[in-house]
Amino acid sequence: MQAGGRLVIAIDGKTVRGARYKAGKAPHLVAALAHGIGAVLGQVAVDEKSNEIPAVRELLKAFADVAGAVFTIDAMHTQTDTAKAILARQADYVMTVKANMPTLYQQLEKLPWAEIPAVSSATRDHGRRARRTIKAVIAPAWIRFDGAAQVAQLRRTVTKNGKKTVEVVYLITSDRDADPANLAAWIRGHQEIENCLHWGGT
Repeated sequence: MQAGGRLVIAIDGKTVRGARYKAGKAPHLVAALAHGIGAVLGQVAVDEKSNEIPAVRELLKAFADVAGAVFTIDAMHTQTDTAKAILARQADYVMTVKANMPTLYQQLEKLPWAEIPAVSSATRDHGRRARRTIKAVIAPAWIRFDGAAQVAQLRRTVTKNGKKTVEVVYLITSDRDADPANLAAWIRGHQEIENCLHWGGT
């Protein structure tokens, strides 16, 4: 699926329900899925004694012809080695930084966002209103991710049944030419895949 003129691929993990190893633990997979259609482009099993992080790097090795593609990655996989693995495929990354990385999150939070122009979009769906406001700047020199070109602040305000919630996350991308609207669209596409995964059992 082309988005913003690029093939965009989400990498995410999922526990396979209804299946168990001999030890009683459910199998866990990481998969690469195309934005827009959710087609599985590749997947690997997570070793019982490991976690998703090395499995994602193993999965990336299977992609030999993704030059120019964009990989969207959730906060668990915002890792320097994963960034290197994506760049080695001649692709770009968009990584999310949440509060699970407190030091990096706080550093990004302190950037002068109030001085940076914003791009906003709004959606309505099943009684749920969401507004996304994004601002992007050149990545500071202290960002320790290979290829980091831009950082962005994404604010999501969701209103449902009269209740408003606000979440602020930060993005790091190796794509120096991506405009804020495309970055927001790619992250929204990643969220939709996270919310709608049905592969491997649900």
